[in-house]
Amino acid sequence: MTRQISRRSMVKAAGIGIGIGATATVTATALATPAGAAGAPLAHPGLLHTRADLDRMAAKVKAGARPYAAGFAKLTANRHAQSGWRPSPQAVVYRGSGTPENYRILYNDIHAAYQNALRYHVSGDQAHADTAVAILNAWSGKLTRLEGSADRFLAAGLYGYQFANAAELVREHGDFDLGRAQELMRSVFHPLSDDFLTRHNGAVVTNYWPNWDLTAIACVLATGIFCDERAVVERAVEYFRHGDGMGSVKHAIPVVHEGGLGEWVEAGRDQGHALLGVGLMGTVCEMAWNQGIDLYGYDDSRFLKGAQYVAKWSLGGDVPYTANTRRKGAIGGWSGSETASGVAGVDPSMTRPIWAMIANHYTKRRALPASYLTRAAAKAAPEGGGGDYGPTAGGSTSWASGRWRSPATGWRRRPAAPPRIRLRVRVRVRVRPGGARGAGGVRPQASASPVGRGDLAATGSGDVAGWAAAAGIGAVAGGLLLLRRRDRVLRRGADE
Repeated sequence: MTRQISRRSMVKAAGIGIGIGATATVTATALATPAGAAGAPLAHPGLLHTRADLDRMAAKVKAGARPYAAGFAKLTANRHAQSGWRPSPQAVVYRGSGTPENYRILYNDIHAAYQNALRYHVSGDQAHADTAVAILNAWSGKLTRLEGSADRFLAAGLYGYQFANAAELVREHGDFDLGRAQELMRSVFHPLSDDFLTRHNGAVVTNYWPNWDLTAIACVLATGIFCDERAVVERAVEYFRHGDGMGSVKHAIPVVHEGGLGEWVEAGRDQGHALLGVGLMGTVCEMAWNQGIDLYGYDDSRFLKGAQYVAKWSLGGDVPYTANTRRKGAIGGWSGSETASGVAGVDPSMTRPIWAMIANHYTKRRALPASYLTRAAAKAAPEGGGGDYGPTAGGSTSWASGRWRSPATGWRRRPAAPPRIRLRVRVRVRVRPGGARGAGGVRPQASASPVGRGDLAATGSGDVAGWAAAAGIGAVAGGLLLLRRRDRVLRRGADE
């Protein structure tokens, strides 16, 4: 108990942000609780895997059923999934700047914990559960804060929801320090993510692309579930539905075209980040679904339309795109705008482990047509994870080839979307002098520390490989999105 109180005091002293209790006080009266959910206990395990999921995986693998057996073989071959993994916990994790920039240690350890925990549930081998517990206990006993450039918000969002997912799988293990793990989520990961959704690092709300909001939403939602804080769950749900930032569903998918394709705004940026966003939104929807909250179906299944759009486009199909201009800059500082007038180019051979879970929900659970999702999922099967998609991949297996299988429920089918015309991309960036920091058209850079106030609109490092490696337990249940350097859109401005 003394150690937990000490950590909380240290974090608050460092100015990282308010804890989960304060957030709950603010949001409990402001956010509506879904009908029938008030006071109901949260389900455990209840993040990306439920008890039924885990039992089904174990039974199918034992029977040698396809595609479960192939997915499990991919898991067991991954270097992170070995019971001999030893953690290397750090007191301070830096991403984007700081010394040493050591975030790779964190995400590799988290994904080793996740993969070992998942392997235990499928095989019953206790050694893997013990390894997962040892990794998680080591980090909850040492990590006190996250620092760096604006990328610290990515670190909090990505590694926070990933840590919670790994911990959720061993929360009933006798040696797992559940209270200390919950305290780590409350005091280190959650405050930065919640603060980003509130203040967006001091930038105008549209400065950051959807992925930034989506990592924060995923962390806040995972924290609420893992820590049994329903008001915090509702904070994430409310933001997904009605948030001002680009990661809320109506901003990430601003236009629904005739025929049912929902334009993914980040398709005007590049293929890799659009895929990452779809995977992250799928992660949020699945975690909410496992608590009885249907974000998949929100606003007439808007996410289905956006996922279909990205799947078709990534497969090489023509899609429409409405020119999108967003404001950029720091509040009270430099300002400018950026316009994307068409979809970016695609590499149809780019395969990412993000499709099986989403396709399963809409085609199996809901019996809706989703031909592009189905094709993309088939192309990616069997889906893997960290180590399967490149040398910097730090995530763990998505298990999507063996996990996301549910019976159809007889929902009414809808017409498939017809093909559309692809537009060429043209991006214009204009930066207007404004404020002491942006005068003279000087390009703002990422701030060097969490308390820096010089260039708060900076959106992180330009190292796409670093983003890819950090994606962690992929965008869905562990699959990593490896964003290739050649897919990077070089920007003359403050965002990557």
